[in-house]
Amino acid sequence: MILYHGSNVEVRAPKLLKIQRELDFGKGFYTTSSLEQASKWAERTAKRLKTKQGIVSVYELDDQSLSTLKILKFDKPDAEWLNFVAAHRKGEMISEDWDLIIGPVADDQTMPVIDLYMDGSYDEEEAIKRLLPQKLKDQYTFKTEAALQLLTCKEIKTL
Repeated sequence: MILYHGSNVEVRAPKLLKIQRELDFGKGFYTTSSLEQASKWAERTAKRLKTKQGIVSVYELDDQSLSTLKILKFDKPDAEWLNFVAAHRKGEMISEDWDLIIGPVADDQTMPVIDLYMDGSYDEEEAIKRLLPQKLKDQYTFKTEAALQLLTCKEIKTL
């Protein structure tokens, strides 16, 4: 399987950073199977950090070895996914027993709904009703060194 990581720098050897912003699945190395999504992440990161260009690192995932990992997978934006993302976005500690978390990405289109859910304007049912029609891209968040070892950098794309 091919995965992409969008940034403002080349990432040939992914690492787990000690300090990160509050993202959907907590601390980890974020990738996606969508080149389009990774390109958006790269452009956004380059703009935020005021660097010249976005860069997409392309990886091959050794999916034959996935069975050796503890994986949490969300197939759609349901109540479990919504509460998991909201907790991480609030900076709440959630059990980090997973090597890899896979699920929909909360992007620019979904964040207003999630924000309204987090501040209590939408209940769980209303938020999910508004999220389901959206065609959300995926994200693969590598949480451990064991998981990162399954990635091999194949290419670097400069945008």
